[in-house]
Amino acid sequence: MPLRERRPTPEPGRPQRRGQPFRDVEACIFWTIKALAATAADQPILPGTRARTRMASPICAPAEVVKCLDTLYRRRRIDLHHVRILRIWGHRGRAPNPDQATERGDWRVWREALERLEWPLRSLGIISCDFGD
Repeated sequence: MPLRERRPTPEPGRPQRRGQPFRDVEACIFWTIKALAATAADQPILPGTRARTRMASPICAPAEVVKCLDTLYRRRRIDLHHVRILRIWGHRGRAPNPDQATERGDWRVWREALERLEWPLRSLGIISCDFGD
């Protein structure tokens, strides 16, 4: 009798995820801002679907990322300035450039926010744990 392959069982208490996790926090933020903007504008995300339906994402809904930001805010790990910088640069689709004097302050706040957001997203499986070693 051939042995069947055993499927890996999810860890207890951890949500089972579909799709590929984001490669880093920055990619996750850019996707989240784009998805939230499409939802606010009520634009279709995929052919035949509306933005108010579940977003087609690699692994999560934008609300899960927003919930992580909210939790960090309530625990006073980030403040509204961090969230504003993430929103502004997320809409622009690029990170602030530390080599430009006008963007240096935003870059510092951007890095701070991403560093503090990385662990909660990694623990939820939204961000890949592969460090490319």
